[in-house]
This record gives sequence, C-alpha cells and structure tokens, in this order.
Amino acid sequence: MRPIIELQNVSYTYPHGEDRQPAPPAVDGVSLRIEPGEFVAVLGHNGSGKSTLAKLLNAILLPTAGDVLVDGMNTRDEKSLFDIRKTAGMVFQNPDNQIVATVVEEDVAFAPENMGLPSAEIRRRVDESLDAVGMGEFKRHAPHLLSGGQKQRIAIAGVLAMQPRAIVMDEPTAMLDPLGRAEVMRTILRLNRETGMTVVLITHHMDEAAQAGRVLVMDHGRLLLDGPPDEIFARADALRGCSLAPPQTVALLDALNRADGAALPLTALSVERCADVIFEYLKG
Repeated sequence: MRPIIELQNVSYTYPHGEDRQPAPPAVDGVSLRIEPGEFVAVLGHNGSGKSTLAKLLNAILLPTAGDVLVDGMNTRDEKSLFDIRKTAGMVFQNPDNQIVATVVEEDVAFAPENMGLPSAEIRRRVDESLDAVGMGEFKRHAPHLLSGGQKQRIAIAGVLAMQPRAIVMDEPTAMLDPLGRAEVMRTILRLNRETGMTVVLITHHMDEAAQAGRVLVMDHGRLLLDGPPDEIFARADALRGCSLAPPQTVALLDALNRADGAALPLTALSVERCADVIFEYLKG
C-alpha cells in the first residue's frame, strides 16, 4: 500500500537576509512514511523543527532538499497543489486565524463553496462535518461567541468538509484550557478510530502524544525517535536529552527505579496501569 505521506531525505532552511549568517536547517535530512489510517504524534522542544515539518506536509513550505509526497503527489508540483491540500488538510494553533465567517455553518461551507460543489453537496458536507466534531447544534451560532475548544472543533470541521484523507494539526490545543484540550483530543481520536482518517498531531503535551499509535521525536531538525508511545516514553533519558520531560507516570516509575533500585517497567503510561505496577511492587 502506498503511504499517504512520505518524506525522502527532506531538509528545510528558512531564508535569511544578506546581513545575516545562514541559519541551520529547521528540518535536517528527515525520511519517514506515514501509512493510511495512522495516528502519529510529533513531539519536540521549541525550535526542534516540528511545526516546520507540519507545514512541509501541506505544501505551505517546500523543501530546500529532498521530496515530500502526499498520496504520491510531489509538493514541488504546482499543478498538484490543490489536490495535495485537499488530501492533507491543515489545522493551525489559533482557530481565530482559520475561521472566516460570522456564522458557524457558513464558515464550514467556505472551502466546499470554493471547490465549486453543488449546493446540496455543500449542505451534506457541512452537516456531516459538524456532526463529526459534535458541533451540529451550533451550526447557526456566531463563532466568536464559542469557547476556544468549540472554535477549534469548528476549524477542524471546516477542514473535514474538504473530505481530506489526512489531517495535519499544528499544536491545535496549545491555546486552550484543559477542558478545551480534552474536547479537541476526543474529536481527534474519534476521527481516527471511527473514520480511519490519518492524523498527524504536532504537540508538546506528553499526555496527548501518549494517545497516538506512533510517536516521532524531533530534535534540532532531525528525527531522533520513532516508535509506539510506550517504547518512546520508556526512553526517559533520551527524552530529557532533547529537553522533553517524560510523562508523569514514567517519571514516577523512573524515580522509584533510581531511588530504590526497583526494576519497574517504564511502559505503564496510564495512571491506572502505573498504580497497578506500583501496587504490585509494594506488595511483593
């Protein structure tokens, strides 16, 4: 099966003025394949290259070296740009920058209208997209009166109305309170699990990444780690080495191992599993 997204030795360096020294690459020689239906979380400290990577996946940026393929289409091919952005939709950090209308359903209809779709098809897509993110009852509301989490779900619905095969989210919960974060994460998980949509989530929240099926860790533009969450987060020292704190459950188990000489598994990501591991250790 062809990957939905493929990077082939991709690098990107931001342009610099004549009076400035060239900056190091923001993305440096990254190769990876993302298969249809995967939920991939991308972690990294500020300046690690994770947001630049996201923009490369949607052809907002074009690589300075290497190739990015979206469902086999090269992002360098200008003729494929519209199809690439229909295939891999993009959700940004600030939903206010992505909402363009004064009524929710009109905002979600914006992209399908620009695609020249018939009115009946637009209506169907708007209703289905709003239902998919749990916002159907708000279709006639004003977006500016909604909460941050609700606005972000409207932004996601606007992308879904294009019927993409993949959705790339660049820190969509960064500006939200805990309730809004939880709302958006439930939406992301439901889209991935119930519809099979490919999700690429750029985040700095470990608890969000732990819910993905695969975690990528970026450091100084390079892809440092790639694997299932339990394997990645078990490498507590490697995470600390690239300025990332492991999840609290892993940090607790690691601290017990260091302090008491225990050999507790660092793969217990959930609070429940972590509690079970500690209980069994204390029992025996």
